[in-house]
Amino acid sequence: MTLAPLLHASFAIQLHVATVIPAAILGACLLARPKGTRMHRTLGKIWLAIMVVTASSTFFIHEIRLVGGFSPIHLLSIYVLFASWQAIAAARRHDIAAHRVHVAGMYLGGIVVAGLFTLLPGRLMHASLFAGLSRWQAVATTVLLAALLIGAGILAIRQGRLFKRGKSAKRLA
Repeated sequence: MTLAPLLHASFAIQLHVATVIPAAILGACLLARPKGTRMHRTLGKIWLAIMVVTASSTFFIHEIRLVGGFSPIHLLSIYVLFASWQAIAAARRHDIAAHRVHVAGMYLGGIVVAGLFTLLPGRLMHASLFAGLSRWQAVATTVLLAALLIGAGILAIRQGRLFKRGKSAKRLA
């Protein structure tokens, strides 16, 4: 592992990485902890602000140019910005089901799925995380990380932690 590729990257990429890592950690904590508490609301506002900065920073990153200077990943950024607004509106009108769907979608799509794509060979995070590893080791590690992320998401859904109803889905005040 080396930070050299990140240190030589543009400011937009550095900002993106600096915001997406805390968003991933804080988002996982929010999804796992009780909902509707004062702590959940406070950390949720911080998480949404970080997600907006993370998504906005992608509009200054043009490493993959499929349509002009943009790529399909920019559609995900638009979704995150739209879903952030929708999640706030749903919480304010006490529509917990809609709030839950928007937040889970942002986390799963904007953090987990997008994060998996950054592990592909040729991408900056791949170069940072797998520097010094053989091709076989890098592939094996990527597959293991992907399996762990996907497995954790499936387990959270199956155990009801992600879409749980009842006491943990209190009305947001």
